[in-house]
Amino acid sequence: MSSAHRPSSRPSTAASSAAASHLSPAFPGRAPWGTAQSLRAWQAEALAEYRARAPRDFLAVATPGAGKTTFALRIATELLQAGIVRRVTVVAPTEHLKKQWADAALRVGVNLDPNFRNAQGQHGAHFDGVAVTYAQVAMKPALHAARTSAAPTLVILDEVHHGGDALSWGDGIREAFEGATRRLSLTGTPFRSDTAAIPFVTYQRDEHGIRRSAADYSYKYGDALRDHVVRPVIFLTYSGQMRWRTKAGDEVSARLGDALTKDMTAQAWRTALDPNGEWIPAVLAAADRRLTEVRRTVPDAGAMIIATDQADARAYAGHLARLTGKSPTVVLSDDSSSDNGASAAIDEFSAGDSRWLVAVRMVTEGVDLPRLAVGVYATSTATPLFFAQAVGRFVRARRRGETASLFLPSVPQLLALANSIELERDHALDRPLTAEEQGEEYNPEDALMAAANAPEKGSDSVGPDGKQGAFQALEAQASFDRVLFDGGEFGTGADVGSPEELDFLGLPGLLDADQVTALLTQRQAEQQTKRKGRSSAEEVRSQADHRKLTELRKELSALVSAWARKSGQPHGSVHTELRRRGGGPEVPLASVEQLEQRVALVRDWFVGKR
Repeated sequence: MSSAHRPSSRPSTAASSAAASHLSPAFPGRAPWGTAQSLRAWQAEALAEYRARAPRDFLAVATPGAGKTTFALRIATELLQAGIVRRVTVVAPTEHLKKQWADAALRVGVNLDPNFRNAQGQHGAHFDGVAVTYAQVAMKPALHAARTSAAPTLVILDEVHHGGDALSWGDGIREAFEGATRRLSLTGTPFRSDTAAIPFVTYQRDEHGIRRSAADYSYKYGDALRDHVVRPVIFLTYSGQMRWRTKAGDEVSARLGDALTKDMTAQAWRTALDPNGEWIPAVLAAADRRLTEVRRTVPDAGAMIIATDQADARAYAGHLARLTGKSPTVVLSDDSSSDNGASAAIDEFSAGDSRWLVAVRMVTEGVDLPRLAVGVYATSTATPLFFAQAVGRFVRARRRGETASLFLPSVPQLLALANSIELERDHALDRPLTAEEQGEEYNPEDALMAAANAPEKGSDSVGPDGKQGAFQALEAQASFDRVLFDGGEFGTGADVGSPEELDFLGLPGLLDADQVTALLTQRQAEQQTKRKGRSSAEEVRSQADHRKLTELRKELSALVSAWARKSGQPHGSVHTELRRRGGGPEVPLASVEQLEQRVALVRDWFVGKR
């Protein structure tokens, strides 16, 4: 048992509520600007709602970084102090989060055992309760049901949408905690890609008859942004030319972000993420440059790249080591067998000031790293749930004016998610009826086309069935596409390393949301003015070329006619010979230089230089 969770003298429950009132509103980070030593407005309002209703079940939906942990522990300490409950059980998605919850609870005098194992049967008398994972509960639901019924218990279900990850999980969670005195469900993303019911969540029918999850209290990203509780997120998107070989042996080339079929988009996206291509190194260099700019005003700011798998993560770490001269922190798994090393690496990164963290999926949900300010989304996972969780790792504000920057592949799925980051979603148990089911006019061709382009049910990644086909990435180039912020798009596309790209990478690290919008608008206008100037100059050159082309075509036509009369060679044959000797297309498509060469060649014929 870790000594950090077993103090020699446990604080009395009466002291716990007082301690909770002074816990940072967004533990484990510093209290954000203007909120130290007090609950945030949303936390106080939600707490008042809870006190007034004293419900057995309560679902609080709050955007990542808003302070759900602080809110939940305040309720726990009050219920313990009032004698309504005598035990607390926290259920979290991962091993690392169990320890994070135990650390936070200990600060307010609630001693939770994060090392509890099912084989123990019960926790030590010096603990107020346990912190366990959803998988742990699902393995032995009867054991946890017995523990819960043995004493009045508050169950805190963190990121409760995980209760529907598998049928056995949902059934196990329900069986284990059906007899709890109180249940407090928390989530920042109250939706799933499937229709698996989330235990202890109330569903209500909307105007279309679809059953949707109903929160008892909701605090959205837009609300938190206005309250300066979270950072505004600047999305920087990168496209580029991709080339790959299909499993049939065909070579395909396409531009990432262009209007492509679902399969071609998936393959172009995967080609971009190939560690052996040029897209990843170019985007990492841009993100590192952005991090350098942010660290001018936020010296300990860190960055994270989210990889699809462990092989890619290791390869990306190699790129970062070569780019920065220092090896990044690498977190590959939240497996219980390797958790001690992974958790230690996360804790070390969180407490330090190193630049880069490379992770697969472990750090995309719940894990608090308040100094993360720059991210690279280098994974093919495309569900709204995963994307929201990933963005949530970068939005925790520690001081007013901090911003977050997230680098994305320029593909339609991610651009749509980035543009709708403030959209509140609820979990739906039902699918909307099709036109055929509703008895409306039904077009089978349209239905087949819609089915072909629809994302696969429950799929977590791009590509059919979420599986990767046998293909070979051949080439991946990168180019700056645009910036997305607050529903707007900025930038006109540019080469990597160009002044246009640097205009956006060089945004100051401390800006309010209004200042971000103003600066992006200003730089967009400046770039459009420059581009208009270049376009005008090119138009002038084009007009000059047009006049020159007209003159050269007339001159060449006259010379060819004269030579045809002199030599008896047909006009067409003369033109063919000129093209054979000098190269180039037919006259209407030839350039000024090609026409000048042909004119000179015919003139030479007239003086005997054939």
